[in-house]
Amino acid sequence: MAGEPQSDCLFCKIVAGEIPATVVRETERTLAFRDISPKAPTHVLVIPKVHYPNAAALADAEPEITAELLFQAGEVAADEKIVESGYRLIFNTGAGAGQTIFHAHVHVLGGRPMNENMV
Repeated sequence: MAGEPQSDCLFCKIVAGEIPATVVRETERTLAFRDISPKAPTHVLVIPKVHYPNAAALADAEPEITAELLFQAGEVAADEKIVESGYRLIFNTGAGAGQTIFHAHVHVLGGRPMNENMV
């Protein structure tokens, strides 16, 4: 059921503490951790602690958590000191867009110049 932890979801397992992650920020409703396959010097994923398969489903069901994800992404950028140089936020929604883990999440990328072909 949407919003409930899924036993086969990698990110739900990270939220539950079953799989380790390098956590950089946590709130009651969100978790931010370093990507294990970074595409930039700073590559952090910000996820909701509730399970929705993609950003569109999350936004439809829980817009306040979607807004918190964006706020926390900005806080991660500030913590990582990439605000001045610029950073990119990416939501991949659906396999055709490159989504490989079907738990809503936003990528925070920075620390080098971004080009159009990145992620």
